Amino acid sequence: MFRLGSANKLTKFLILASGVAIATLLASTFLLPSTVSPAMAGGDTTVISRSSRAYEHPATNLSEKSNEEHFEGDLAFDAVFVTAPARVNPGLGPQFNNASCTGCHLRNGRGLPEKGQLLVRVSNPEGGSGLPEREDYHHEDMAPSENTPPVPGIGTQIQDQAIYGHPPEAQVEISWKETKGQYQDGTTYALRSPEAKITLENQQLLPTDILTSLRIPPPVFGLGLLEAVPDKAILALADPEDQDGDGISGRANQVWDMAKKGTSLGRFGLKANQPNLLQQSAAAYFNDMGVTNPLFPEADGSSDIDAEILKSAAVYAQTLAVPARTLLSDKKVQRGEQLFSKANCASCHISELRTGAHEYAELENQTIHPYTDLLVHDMGPGLADNRPDFEATGTEWRTSPLWGVGVTQTVLPYSSYLHDGRARSLEEAVLWHGGEAKAAQESFVAMSKDDRASLIRFLQSL
Repeated sequence: MFRLGSANKLTKFLILASGVAIATLLASTFLLPSTVSPAMAGGDTTVISRSSRAYEHPATNLSEKSNEEHFEGDLAFDAVFVTAPARVNPGLGPQFNNASCTGCHLRNGRGLPEKGQLLVRVSNPEGGSGLPEREDYHHEDMAPSENTPPVPGIGTQIQDQAIYGHPPEAQVEISWKETKGQYQDGTTYALRSPEAKITLENQQLLPTDILTSLRIPPPVFGLGLLEAVPDKAILALADPEDQDGDGISGRANQVWDMAKKGTSLGRFGLKANQPNLLQQSAAAYFNDMGVTNPLFPEADGSSDIDAEILKSAAVYAQTLAVPARTLLSDKKVQRGEQLFSKANCASCHISELRTGAHEYAELENQTIHPYTDLLVHDMGPGLADNRPDFEATGTEWRTSPLWGVGVTQTVLPYSSYLHDGRARSLEEAVLWHGGEAKAAQESFVAMSKDDRASLIRFLQSL
């Protein structure tokens, strides 16, 4: 198993600890009046940090044992895999997208629509493609789903890099199409959307009937808290028939749980297609790095990493802290929060949830403010990938958590938003909303310039 030296581990801990202390001082001195406490977005796990390291802190309430397990997980998350045979981290490839978890989740934040981070999920429609099978490919790379059958020779995700002696499954080139729009007050804006040219190893283009979905990596902090939200609390928010008539009809995605060998409520992934962080991590090892593991093994049952390493990577994501909100007394932020609710954004981006039982007691019984309902919603044709995933349709996406979104471009100044990174700003992300969120988008378009700025200011405070 890969292990980093204790000196390096201590160095990282000291850097993060000093960052928290400085951030706390800055928050209390410059950001918030002494009479106002920051909103503890992650309950007792919350860290007061608005720095470029804001997403990298362990939950602040971890016990000594849990803290040790967190840093063991940090090592697994940082591990860079190489080709076998090797003494350290063998198993990369033969095809892959990146060689480590941190290679995609830079500083635990949003990824970029660039090679090594941008993923292309694919599905083979019934009777489609006619692509040849490949001898070294087997179909055990995904959980069973009738509506996401693997593409022969590829599977369900294009791996556009490869180890020496093996060709990548395809080359992916992204170009951007720009469209113009206008607010009601006459102010113009521009939106962009990606167009992918996918060339297979035989230099032929991917058949047009293959379903494709571009994805960038989402942030990984606070996921343990979302894992601890009880199923019944999520299901209570669902309204698939829109019985209350508010135009919002979110529903839960029911997905395959590989450990249970049955269905479970989906809550992770951009279409809520994974039931828990262990399976999410296992799928990422296999699909993103080509690293087999106990949930996604070789055809003979062996694997590149053992259950302990897989569990450590999942634990790291489970035990990351959530950055606190800031500027609660700012009048513009307060106005923006009122507008956020008035526009009905809060019907999907639920501000408050309560956690239940979890294997880490520190995550239990926490009042959290993730701004998500963990349900999938129809977001309209503009954001549609037309690729279903379990019960989520080709127009449905899971409500993205908004906690910590205000630090996104502090963590990585060139970050972008939405599932494929098309939105270069929070403003553009709002403007892309359609389907069930169309009324909210239209409300934003109708706002005055000052009100639009206030709503964005509120998002930046999260």
